[in-house]
Amino acid sequence: MFGESHSLAVEFPEYKDQIHHLKMEDRHFARLFDEYHEVDAQLHRIEQSIEVHADDFVETLKLQRLHLKDELYGILQQAA
Repeated sequence: MFGESHSLAVEFPEYKDQIHHLKMEDRHFARLFDEYHEVDAQLHRIEQSIEVHADDFVETLKLQRLHLKDELYGILQQAA
């Protein structure tokens, strides 16, 4: 949704402590976490009209964010 936060802490509030722990202890999770937030920040800039890109590029970013979120969620579930 436009202007809505997609940070992992907002998306998965029940995993807030686990997210912090994994960012500190799991390099793979930390790398995915950083990549997720870079893509999310770019999408946020596009939604705010700070950056302008073609619709197909925006859709590609949204799919990339979704795939990263799914992978991060899977790691969170396994670690819980």
